[in-house]
Amino acid sequence: MNDQRNRIGEVWVHAPARLHAGFVDLNGGLGRRFGSLGIAIDRPAIILRARPTDSLTVSGPSADRVRRSIERLGQEAGLSDAVAVTVEEAIPPHVGLGSGTQTDLAVAAALVCLEGRGTAARDLARALERGARSGIGLAAFEQGGVLLDGGRGGLDAAPPLIARAPFPEDWRILLLLHRGGHGLHGAPEAEAFRRLPPFPPAAAAHLCRLVLMVALPALAEGDVDRFGQAIGELQRTVGDHFAPAQGGRFTSPLVADALSWLEAQGIGGVGQSSWGPTGFAIVGDAAQAERLAHGMRSRWAGSPLEVMVCQGRNSGATLRNQLAGAETAPAVRWAAGV
Repeated sequence: MNDQRNRIGEVWVHAPARLHAGFVDLNGGLGRRFGSLGIAIDRPAIILRARPTDSLTVSGPSADRVRRSIERLGQEAGLSDAVAVTVEEAIPPHVGLGSGTQTDLAVAAALVCLEGRGTAARDLARALERGARSGIGLAAFEQGGVLLDGGRGGLDAAPPLIARAPFPEDWRILLLLHRGGHGLHGAPEAEAFRRLPPFPPAAAAHLCRLVLMVALPALAEGDVDRFGQAIGELQRTVGDHFAPAQGGRFTSPLVADALSWLEAQGIGGVGQSSWGPTGFAIVGDAAQAERLAHGMRSRWAGSPLEVMVCQGRNSGATLRNQLAGAETAPAVRWAAGV
């Protein structure tokens, strides 16, 4: 155990989940493909503690997933696996909230802090092969907010972040989780992308214009209705393209019903995060969000539908060091590196 690992008593990491609100260019005719719009959210999150020990132990929710991440970081980045990790909270896996990327990066942040390395999050993402199609998970980890990446180009790197804006403090996000449901991931996801038909260039052009000239200006002006309308249109266009792979515009018929109910209440910014089945709705104030959540919980009582009221998170992951034998050190934000 080196001097740094002896000096650091414990590391605490909190990394936010993210919504993937849709791809803006699935055509790729201009040399870049995908391009993603996303939002970091305040809950759920991956929260873990790590301290140096003589051998690897992991406890808590998603312990097996965290253990695999530690073992892979040891193989790919040479980070020591002589750690004891306690997972206090985990992001549900394979439901569209970015659990894999956020878990990998949270583990990596803890390990490099214990060893005193200055490794950048993007370098670790490359070692873990994160950001294959979208860069918003990495950007959510680095800085939070509403995020737009530039898609995959010719470089072997995660898509670059090209726009970032804060999510308004008074807005809320309704999360609609289908308990027990899962979206496509792994090999089936790759196969689904392979089988999708070509995306029309005119539709890609429209979505790019929609995001640049409607969604982002509305966000800057705090116009929740206009922003929501743009998100809803993006979701309908992309969801219908993916319908053959996921059984419809949305993966879960239950979530689809709840989203339709929200639209009938006048909420335009509804959709599915990534492959789902998690749905979301953007609402202009907390009281309205709570009323809608109460209505859904009553309407779908006894069903697998779980409704959460969230906020956007305008900062990235938080990392805190506890020096051995000392008080907890001040929190530091994980940006380019520790």
